[in-house]
Amino acid sequence: MKDTKLHNIVKLIISIVVCQCAGLIGSVFTTPAIPTWYATLQKPVFTPPSWLFAPAWITLYLLMGIAAFFVWRIGLNDRRVRAALLIFLIQLVLNALWSVVFFGLQSPLYGVIVIIVLWFMILLTMLRFARISSVAAWLLVPYILWVSFASVLNISIWVLNP
Repeated sequence: MKDTKLHNIVKLIISIVVCQCAGLIGSVFTTPAIPTWYATLQKPVFTPPSWLFAPAWITLYLLMGIAAFFVWRIGLNDRRVRAALLIFLIQLVLNALWSVVFFGLQSPLYGVIVIIVLWFMILLTMLRFARISSVAAWLLVPYILWVSFASVLNISIWVLNP
């Protein structure tokens, strides 16, 4: 019993750390671009202040990590778990890739392409997670809502900055 509890704590910590690392990778490309390139872009009136993005993403990565844990704790011997976590990892890579493309390459157009694929991968992740843990799927609702908003913001920036 104690061994299982300890293993679950380790899985929870790993899940959260992996997700936060995706955010850290993204921030390497985002942070330097905010006061330079991003500051020069025309943005829609509904653009949140820049300071809001870091706490929002830290919270979303925390929720993603907890969601992944709820699936992983079922066990990797379950084919559904392996498939769901693979899809989750793909969307996590796409999440970090968006920052590389949008901020690192300074490309709102390619950002739109990546974020749309990301949105569908989040939806697929939620559907796969729901088959294993409804809690895990619900924990991703704020994430898909935020990425929906970010998609509209990204598309607006692309349109405003031809």
